[in-house]
Amino acid sequence: MSGDYRADAEKLLDVITLDSELNKIKDVDILLERILTEARRVVQADAGSIYIKKADKLAISYAQNASLQRKLPKGNKLIYKFFEVPIDKKSISGYVAATGELLNISDVYELPEGAPYGYNKKYDQLSGYRSCSMLTIPLKTNNNDLLGVIQFINKIGCDGVICPFTREDEILVTHFAANVTVALQRAQMTRAILLRMISMAELRDPKETGPHVNRVAGFSVEIYEKWALNHGVSEDEIQRNRDNLRMAAMLHDVGKVAISDLILKKPARFNDEEYEIMKTHTLSGAKLFVDNHSELDDIAREIVLTHHENWDGSGYPGYVDIMTNKPLGRRKKVVGRKGTEIPLFGRIVAIADVYDALRSKRVYKEAWSEDDVLSEMRSMRGTKFDPELVDIFFEVLPSIQTIAEKYADKE
Repeated sequence: MSGDYRADAEKLLDVITLDSELNKIKDVDILLERILTEARRVVQADAGSIYIKKADKLAISYAQNASLQRKLPKGNKLIYKFFEVPIDKKSISGYVAATGELLNISDVYELPEGAPYGYNKKYDQLSGYRSCSMLTIPLKTNNNDLLGVIQFINKIGCDGVICPFTREDEILVTHFAANVTVALQRAQMTRAILLRMISMAELRDPKETGPHVNRVAGFSVEIYEKWALNHGVSEDEIQRNRDNLRMAAMLHDVGKVAISDLILKKPARFNDEEYEIMKTHTLSGAKLFVDNHSELDDIAREIVLTHHENWDGSGYPGYVDIMTNKPLGRRKKVVGRKGTEIPLFGRIVAIADVYDALRSKRVYKEAWSEDDVLSEMRSMRGTKFDPELVDIFFEVLPSIQTIAEKYADKE
């Protein structure tokens, strides 16, 4: 068996193994990021991006660049601009989406004469990066419906020099793309089911929208990932927790379905009696996950119940039996959880939720300026919030702001 044949066979086996691994991921955002990471590794691409179809456009979902990443401090993430491109034949990704054909280009600065598509060099100019070889492939379902496009940039050869993508690369990633669309469809369906649950709360509480819960979930994952890296958590555990946390955090206020419209839709701040009723949404939501069937149920119950607890013990609902609403143990009255008595994911979602609430418009307030929001977040360090997690929040703030742009409220 020749060396080249053996290497290709090993790559194909790697792709088949990846199919199984990716099918375990339930959240669509976590899946998209992992798809791009693993596919780049298979074809030795220095950079790449993945786009998802939204109506008649492609929206960039993730972008990665190993060369630019290496220039950043350890633990920092590459920040990319969120944008959309039309599904037409004018751009490379648009052409692939419009025609369903893959494109393998040796040098995007030397496109074939008469090609209907062009390459916009401004992205390279802004980043200081030189794109050369590019392989772009459609992501299509078994019914030939377009889900998106995956793009690989600058194949790195054995000698470390950029070279064209090969015919073997085309075969590998075409097989990979065909299989991951099944996982992607399932993850999109899971997201749709979660958003339908959120929409029930939205019918009751106008604040509980799809963009809001996606932002809170995305912020939470960024904070957790940095915390986990700082604490030496294994990569396998990080990946598993990111997937579950992303979905569970979306459900943080699902218990509001049990609160009266008179309270939820009140266009002003609550009085004391209304506030006490409002606080029960944590218990109502936690009851939904009592009969747990998975780790996701455990994490969702933990977040729903504890994301309004405060670091100094002044939050709610405290140590209370979620089924009877009575103090836990031998306590004569309910005592708030404080410090690390509050589960990690509850402490994380608390920060994500408050940050998003402050920066968003509500019926009783205008959106705060970013400077005012950040000042308020700093002021609550050590009282409302875990001090370590607040510090991490500011470390990952550029990534959080990118997520806020990605899931901006519709005008």
